Amino acid sequence: MDVKPTLDQINLVVRDLDRSLAFYRLLGLDLGEPTGLHAAMTFPSGFHLELDQHEFAKQWNSGTPALNGGSVVLCLSVPKRDDVDKLWQRMVNAGHKPRQKPYDTFWGCRFAIIDDPDGYQIGLMSPSEDDRRYWPPVDAPATD
Repeated sequence: MDVKPTLDQINLVVRDLDRSLAFYRLLGLDLGEPTGLHAAMTFPSGFHLELDQHEFAKQWNSGTPALNGGSVVLCLSVPKRDDVDKLWQRMVNAGHKPRQKPYDTFWGCRFAIIDDPDGYQIGLMSPSEDDRRYWPPVDAPATD
């Protein structure tokens, strides 16, 4: 088979679109004004992030399962290392569940994870710096 698919879009099925929009806007993402039970944005790279309220997702996917956050980590890049800590703290201060506190990874990034309102894991990651890489990996520090 000669077809080679590329990742173009992620649709997150959510319980409450307004609550999810507030979360992603607090992160700094502009999902625009919703169209019914749907909101979307396109990143400068051309990648699409779409939010669909559960009852709307059932209209376009007859196999839509019951809602529960999965094991996927949707990573968002930030320009600087200290941006990870600042953004993570802003989200925690707003009452969102911290999953992984910020730390320096073995692959050279500053990295943290926060849960969105539906339990999707949202990673915050700085650019990798070669001089900050280390081996072997150690376990990530526990979040208090």
